[in-house]
Amino acid sequence: MNDFPLSTRGSGRRRFLSQLSLLGASAFTVPGAFAEALTLTPRQTEGPFYPNHLPLDTDNDLLVINDSITPAIGEITHLSGRLLDASGAPIRNAVVEIWQADQNGVYLHGGSQGGDSRDKNFQGFGRFLTGSTGEYYFRTIKPVPYPGRTPHIHFAVKQKGAEKFTTQCYIKGEPQNRRDGILNRIRDAKARDSVIVDFTPIPGSAAGELAAHFDIVLDHTPES
Repeated sequence: MNDFPLSTRGSGRRRFLSQLSLLGASAFTVPGAFAEALTLTPRQTEGPFYPNHLPLDTDNDLLVINDSITPAIGEITHLSGRLLDASGAPIRNAVVEIWQADQNGVYLHGGSQGGDSRDKNFQGFGRFLTGSTGEYYFRTIKPVPYPGRTPHIHFAVKQKGAEKFTTQCYIKGEPQNRRDGILNRIRDAKARDSVIVDFTPIPGSAAGELAAHFDIVLDHTPES
């Protein structure tokens, strides 16, 4: 895993630890006896807008680029979850990547429409190296729709000795979900529901911040 920046283990990990009291450490409890009920996360297309030029800052805080004092525009969202195998065991030392459109529906990609309106303060892409319980954490914005797609966040999981796994995460209760062709390619209702999560207001947040929890369950862990 040496080709990934150590920032995912340094400043990113410190940010994660500082958020545990906010999000609740119980969110990272391994399911144990309930592992048999886990639903495998369906694989979905990477899409055309994985960044074609990665930003200099690829940490897990997508709202602030490097030492900028100007944050990105959008509803602040604390996005967390676990990376698990089918038995419920945590998958450690895997890189979780996310990328998404900014508040104007523009990706960090030269081919994304509306590039002139892209929020230059939104990182658009981030990485996190999973810890001992398979946890990951990002600070980002609530995804927005753009022509042809319901709001979503792209995920990639990279593990040594395994093919890259890609999927997407969606907002529970979003009306456009019913019309989204990519989401509805998941024919199994239980699997489809597993990628649709609540974006819940955080009690007492003066800034109206949200929390979302999305566990990713893979069918196997590569041999070390």
